[in-house]
Amino acid sequence: MLILVAPLLTTACTALPSLTPYRIEIQQGNYVTREMLAQLKPGLTRDQVRFVLGTPLVSDIFHEERWDYVFMRRRVNSSEVEYHRIAVFFEGGKLKQVTGDLVAAVGTTASPKEAGE
Repeated sequence: MLILVAPLLTTACTALPSLTPYRIEIQQGNYVTREMLAQLKPGLTRDQVRFVLGTPLVSDIFHEERWDYVFMRRRVNSSEVEYHRIAVFFEGGKLKQVTGDLVAAVGTTASPKEAGE
């Protein structure tokens, strides 16, 4: 009986399109857009910055005046990886400076030496 069914199964499997497992898009971190960064102005409080950008991914106890927002996304069926990093600096509890790769499009940049990187 198995000998009769095996050729049918083989034919059926080759007639189907190639099956691949379902892959999900992997997204990690804080998704920050240029529009969100455009809302940031010097002098905003920590709560106001948190309202606009969300809770920072990295908040270091040794650098309390700096918040880091990191975002990484790997697209489905692609080796392309989208990666962004934003650093927000405070002085006296007020927003002083924003640096990162998306900030250049908004128009408020700082050199890495000023940012302490």
